[in-house]
Amino acid sequence: MRCIAVIPARFGSSRLPGKPLADILGKPMIQHVYERVKTLEELADVVVATDDERIVAAVTAFGGKAVLTSPDHPSGTDRLREVMQHHPADLYLNVQGDEPLVNPAHLRSLLQAMLGAPQVQVGTLCHPISASEAENPNTVKVVRNRAGDALYFSRARIPFERESTGKTRYFKHIGVYAYRAELLAAFPELPASELERAEMLEQLRIMDAGWQIRVIEVDHAATGVDTPACLERVRALMAGLPDPALKAGSLADLKLVITDIDGVLTDGGIWYDDSGECLKRFHVRDGMGIKMLQEAGVNVAVISGRDSATLRRRLADLGITVFHLGAKDKAAACQDIMAQYGVGREATAMIGDDSIDLPGFAACDWPVAVGDAADYVKRHARIVLAKPGGHGAFREFSDSVLNAQNRSAIYDSVAGYAQAMSRMTQ
Repeated sequence: MRCIAVIPARFGSSRLPGKPLADILGKPMIQHVYERVKTLEELADVVVATDDERIVAAVTAFGGKAVLTSPDHPSGTDRLREVMQHHPADLYLNVQGDEPLVNPAHLRSLLQAMLGAPQVQVGTLCHPISASEAENPNTVKVVRNRAGDALYFSRARIPFERESTGKTRYFKHIGVYAYRAELLAAFPELPASELERAEMLEQLRIMDAGWQIRVIEVDHAATGVDTPACLERVRALMAGLPDPALKAGSLADLKLVITDIDGVLTDGGIWYDDSGECLKRFHVRDGMGIKMLQEAGVNVAVISGRDSATLRRRLADLGITVFHLGAKDKAAACQDIMAQYGVGREATAMIGDDSIDLPGFAACDWPVAVGDAADYVKRHARIVLAKPGGHGAFREFSDSVLNAQNRSAIYDSVAGYAQAMSRMTQ
């Protein structure tokens, strides 16, 4: 089966004109997208579809392939059909040109799912989100059946939870598609449905016509570029620099810090003694950081995917009384903790290191990654710490919070520390 990737790249953008050519680390943004997509061995070719000669020239200059398409196409699917006339294939992967951080592993999962299910005409991606994010009408949600096919896409929160249990999972649609040639050929004859007009979602036209859309779950979505601020954030993330959205005083209103244990308060190592008891190594500076935040009136809670006597002993030593151990849904756990403290997401930070923490990141406005977290986790963090987990990363963050709240005297002066010393625990 011949598979081709098509990368639509329009020059015109109301918020960021010419963004496919925006420089990121010495390369135009479209080149970063092209090079990531090109790594997929399932693809026979990669083509940029654009409405502007300047983008064609840029793609040609770095050795890529581009085709000039009509500027009058009403949708990306129509533009894809024009490319289809010049580049025949059985399956077309559609990746947006403003996704320089697109994860090739996610694209590979989509392609392999389509190659393994020839009866499915369209495939796309989704990732889990929190219930609060599901309320945002700008976030397109999807619900699926047991086979993984879409039941419906909506800007509303779906499914609707009649009785709140905290166990309902919500999924955000990621706008990457794989189309079979048969569907693209038939697309112009599909009438716009009432559902499409109501939701302003083109994929509902496909479903209304009776076609299947297979939706593959991945762990997260890449950070795209829509505005100049988005561009600066992507530049910083790709360069390994601090997030430019972070302002020195922004942590001043933080009221709650939720932290993972393994990989944050520990280095992720696990040892077992002869009795089978799980042993872990914690850093005393992190313990001091927790107590200093508590002394300053900032609540600290813990979420962990594991549970053991060792963890409970450490939490007792630190005086942490609010925690979720053995948590599988960290978004729900974060929401429960925020409700217990009466703190909103805008005043909550979540510190994590791995994919299991991403739902927790989505549940609060201050996702924080330790220095040795995976790159795909760091991309979702508002703050990336310098220190690795288990080596003072929590203390690094707690000092930043105390500094922003003008409480640095707790850790950097004799008088300030003496005032709280009797309540401190390492």
